[in-house]
Amino acid sequence: MRFDFVDLRLFLAVVDAGSITHGAIAIGISLPAASERLRAMETASGVKLLERGRRGVSPTNAGEALAHHAALVQRQMMQMQGELDEYAKGLRTIIRLMAPTAAITEFLPARLAPWMAANPHTDVDLKERQSSEIVRALSAGLAEIGIISDTVSTDGLRLRPFAVDQLVVVAPSDHPLAGRKEVLFADIVHENFVGLSEGALQENLDGRALIAGGRLKTRIRTRTFEGICRMAADGVGLGIVPATTAYNCRRFMKIALARLADDWARRQFSVCTLAQPDIAPAARALADHLMSVNHERQAAG
Repeated sequence: MRFDFVDLRLFLAVVDAGSITHGAIAIGISLPAASERLRAMETASGVKLLERGRRGVSPTNAGEALAHHAALVQRQMMQMQGELDEYAKGLRTIIRLMAPTAAITEFLPARLAPWMAANPHTDVDLKERQSSEIVRALSAGLAEIGIISDTVSTDGLRLRPFAVDQLVVVAPSDHPLAGRKEVLFADIVHENFVGLSEGALQENLDGRALIAGGRLKTRIRTRTFEGICRMAADGVGLGIVPATTAYNCRRFMKIALARLADDWARRQFSVCTLAQPDIAPAARALADHLMSVNHERQAAG
């Protein structure tokens, strides 16, 4: 069945007024047009929606269900229109932000939260991408801010320090790796692994395995780094996660950690934007905030 927005408005008006005539007047259509729409709605739905009597109309059980959902749709439409009006009038702003997996899970939530709370009329469209994709998106105008690693070329873009991300290998506490401080990826690529179900980091690890001459034997994929640590602690396979996650998990899981010694496993994340004149004020303010938080933490440390 197909009901358009006028159908739903009419039906609510008729139910509210208890009269087809008064309902039609309330939304500004003629009585014949209103009657025809209501008949078409009953035909399309295959059920009787209104009980017609001498004193007017009342909804059937099916009609009450329709009225309930129509009211929800009407509220959502009004909310949508209100939000679109705010964007059209410049009262709301949306900032497109792209970042790799580790930056989204480990650093951005705590840094974005206070800024967004202080800027209630600014929304952030956050997407997970690899650094190379982020640079292309910034250059093409598809994003205002990117968090990228230091492994990609950024000609023409402005970079400022954001965070340092060190990848570590997590294993059961009785695994042979338990006594080692660091390990090369090539030395463990033959092991069983627990991976992420999706994300830029997992894509990177899968690619690194191919470069090392193998393919990751991933027994299971989870949605979170904590899930990887949990599986690794129980001996399902090794995991590769950011050090901050691993240290947090080690407080309540029996896992061993070994730093991944490959150069690519230690990444300097940077806030990446276009040159200052080419970035909107709200995006500039957010980029400045993300960078300033990093400076504050460095100073505190």
